[in-house]
Amino acid sequence: MLDIGLVHRREYDLEGDRSNPLTIAEAPGRIHFLGELAPSPRTDVSEDDNQELLPDEIHPVNAQNGLKSGFFLSAAIDRFINVAVSFRKDVSFRFYAADINERKRSTLINLKYKREDRWANYIKPVIYLFSELLHTMKGLNFSFCGDIPQNIGLASSLAIEVAAATALRSLFHVQINDLTFANKLHEAHFKLFGSAPPIADYLICFMARKDQFVVVDTTDGEIRLIKSPFSRFKFLLVDSRVPRIGTENEIEGRRAEITKGLELLSQKRKGASFKDFASSDLLEVLGDFPEQIRRRSIHIVEEIRRVNDAKDALERNDLASLAKIINHSHDSLRDLYEVSCPEVDWLVKRAQEIEGNAGSRMTGLGFGGCTYTIIRRELADEYKRRMEEYERIFGFCPVIYEVELATRARVIPDRTVSKPKVQGPRSEKTKSEASISKSRQVASVRPKRKGA
Repeated sequence: MLDIGLVHRREYDLEGDRSNPLTIAEAPGRIHFLGELAPSPRTDVSEDDNQELLPDEIHPVNAQNGLKSGFFLSAAIDRFINVAVSFRKDVSFRFYAADINERKRSTLINLKYKREDRWANYIKPVIYLFSELLHTMKGLNFSFCGDIPQNIGLASSLAIEVAAATALRSLFHVQINDLTFANKLHEAHFKLFGSAPPIADYLICFMARKDQFVVVDTTDGEIRLIKSPFSRFKFLLVDSRVPRIGTENEIEGRRAEITKGLELLSQKRKGASFKDFASSDLLEVLGDFPEQIRRRSIHIVEEIRRVNDAKDALERNDLASLAKIINHSHDSLRDLYEVSCPEVDWLVKRAQEIEGNAGSRMTGLGFGGCTYTIIRRELADEYKRRMEEYERIFGFCPVIYEVELATRARVIPDRTVSKPKVQGPRSEKTKSEASISKSRQVASVRPKRKGA
């Protein structure tokens, strides 16, 4: 990854100006191992409800956006977005994407979503939030770079927002805890754009710890960290490279169907959420509902149960049970939620065939995208070799990423600033020893007298 501190100083001509403070922060990508967004337990879904963003896009708000609740088994991964921030002498905001050498600009009065601003839109809610917190806002320079793979469901866009927010919190010395900060940033995004990524994604970015899973229940606000038992395993992400063209309507259709499912359930049991039903109850209650709505609802209910079961399996170090849970989850995504595709199913199947894997499943919104596989270190190369056959069959060359479970968003040092050497006062003893040493050196080079 680029040295964003050096890039930032060169971009904004700050190399000779050490008086202008520069703050750098990083935010991780994230992966959902299990879990699904679900509607809130109410029926009055309005046009002001938020929705999950598709990668790198912001969508108009519509009446099918009531997917607020979520129960996830997730983690941060060691792929990051780095953001550098410094003050300007005017009141404008400048944005520089170093990886693609692209520049954008804005002002506080023009702080709104613009399609042509693309990636820069994810920094605007951060500026909006701090303008509210501080009641004033100076001009700022932003630069960023990163190595989070894009458009495969790893929250690369959200990481821009979280890293920028973490940098500004430090630059302005704002005292606010991570949990409150995550909620305020989510709220600011919604206020500014009328929609926002799921709150679970913000919570994972701010609360994750290295080598730990994060269990997030947005219904009751519970967040639990569980130490990973996979020290002898590798986490492999495989980008299927399947083009996800024209899938937005399919995704919106799934959301509409599960929203409708909860509305129908609420008529049977007032105020109920998907968490209040077991799958056996659901089969009986939804018996006369349309087939697609019934299947989608069963998937949500069973996925909630799988997250709970996976949490228990992790706490018991029961890797065999966890593998079954993960594999069953993919089957449900394929057969009940119907968001998988033949290419992704092939990737998952080849991983599941290798004895010593601890589960494989698609992740992200579906219809292509990414799979993850948890596999013993010594077997990782065997799985990679099987990818050669994938390209021959489907015509796509998969991209494999090895990742580890990483920590939360944080401020990182500016490597372009060299620390001055600290030299303490010399003691009398040290001076004396130095004098003796110098005398010895002089004596050692004096010529010997003749005849001596």
